Amino acid sequence: MNNLSVRTILIILVVKKVLNNMYEKKIPFDLNCDIKITMEIISGKWKCCIISRLHERPMRPSEIHREFPSATPRVLNQQLKELEYHRIINKKIYPTLPPHSEYSLTPAGESLLPIIEMLRKWGDGYRDEFKEILGVK
Repeated sequence: MNNLSVRTILIILVVKKVLNNMYEKKIPFDLNCDIKITMEIISGKWKCCIISRLHERPMRPSEIHREFPSATPRVLNQQLKELEYHRIINKKIYPTLPPHSEYSLTPAGESLLPIIEMLRKWGDGYRDEFKEILGVK
C-alpha cells in the first residue's frame, strides 16, 4: 500500500469520526411534522446562502469561507458538516498532495433551490417594511 492510499484512508476515517461526533439534541426530534423536518435542514444563519452558492458551482472550503467573510470559520464548518450529514451537500476529498476537498449539491440539495428562491423573493419584498420596523433608512 503506498502513502497516498494510506493518507486517503486516514482522511476518510477522520471525516467519519467528525460526523459521528455531531451534537446530539436532548429533545427528541418530531419526524411527524413536515415543516420541522424542512426547518431542521435549512435553519442556520448561513445554510441557505451556502446552498445557493453551491448551486452556481462546486467550491472548496476556503472559497466558501471567502464568500461569507462575516461568518466565523467555526460556524461555517459546523453548518457545512450538518448539510453534509443531512445529505444536502457532498464533500469530495481528492487524493492529491496536498489533499483538497470540494463541496457540491446533492439531488436533495438541488430540490431545496425553489424554496430558497421563494425565501429570497419574500425577503426582497419585505425589505422596506423590515427597515421601517428596525428604524433603518
